[in-house]
Amino acid sequence: MPLVDYRITRFQFARDRIVGDSQVRASHVHVATLELIDSEGHVGLGFAQSLFHPLPSEEELIRTFDEEVWPNLKGQPAIALAHQVKRPRGGHLNRSTHPFGEAIQHALWDVAAKAANLPLWKMLGAKRSKVRAYASGLDYHLSDDVFCSLFTQAADQGYTGFKIKVGAPEIERDIHRLDLLKQAIGPNAKIMIDANEAWSPKEAIQNLDTIRRAGHEIYWLEDPILRFDIEGLKLLRETAGNTLINSGEYLDVSGKRALIQAHATDMLNVHGHFTDVMRIGWLAADMGVPITVGNTFLELGVNVALALPEVEWLEYSFQNFEHLVETPYKIEDGFIYGSETPGHGLVLCEDARQAYRQPIIIDNTQLGPAPAQQRLALK
Repeated sequence: MPLVDYRITRFQFARDRIVGDSQVRASHVHVATLELIDSEGHVGLGFAQSLFHPLPSEEELIRTFDEEVWPNLKGQPAIALAHQVKRPRGGHLNRSTHPFGEAIQHALWDVAAKAANLPLWKMLGAKRSKVRAYASGLDYHLSDDVFCSLFTQAADQGYTGFKIKVGAPEIERDIHRLDLLKQAIGPNAKIMIDANEAWSPKEAIQNLDTIRRAGHEIYWLEDPILRFDIEGLKLLRETAGNTLINSGEYLDVSGKRALIQAHATDMLNVHGHFTDVMRIGWLAADMGVPITVGNTFLELGVNVALALPEVEWLEYSFQNFEHLVETPYKIEDGFIYGSETPGHGLVLCEDARQAYRQPIIIDNTQLGPAPAQQRLALK
């Protein structure tokens, strides 16, 4: 069943809160959907996101996709493209002008699983239907009151793991937020912190020690230092005691492999490139390295999380995207469940396409209020 057509729809809308870390912030969503269509009418859905800047106009996205990407997809079966192995060098592997890569992998696997009449997680070999989710606030820019409201609601909803952003210029600010977190969630939860590369190796050692002396045991420390500092990550792994080092988020497959082979991380952080995640997941399982699935658009990563034996946690960060699809994934008592429908389980909502499509770039001040959030009611 070859691919015969595609659709691209551009969206732009306000978030319900400012998200970010100690270095970046975002107040609006800039995303395009890619729908790949095969000769039997199966439609595969993928998402291309720009975190901080508006995507080009829909017309420009279509023009570049048609020129740079579609000739390599047209007429090919989705499953073959999903499994395709290319040389890691050569001019033909240049990235496309716009961020279509992850969306293509989403859509290809969705079409392939629909053609096989299987939920994607089952097609990938999963033996379980749910995985534990941890509540992530993307919370650095929130006021203390909103921070507490978010995590109190998360605890009430059954989450048992919680991750906050750290990396403030003064460690006292990070400790203050950890104090507030403990008040919101109680004493027995697992606490993760994410510095987004804000620290040097020695700073990370000192700050982790200061945090411990302030009464906070940390389950994992995520991306504490620069992604390519393998020697620094090895030093942290050797000195962090019971705290696990979780890294690899910003690395491609080759970088993740190097990280594993150097024994420079306790856990490997992956995201939404399904083909790449399954490949590096095989290597991680072979070497006994646990995997965590970080933020994926609308939690699409649940499909690979269920399929990989080393995954214990998937990140859920209460972002207001769920209006874009007919039915989001079920989350209950701190677990996220795979969809039982063929494909990855998400279908673009036609009402949302009509309401939130923005074919041209709109000034953010003209976009109006954020769509209603289904799983969170911030005060």
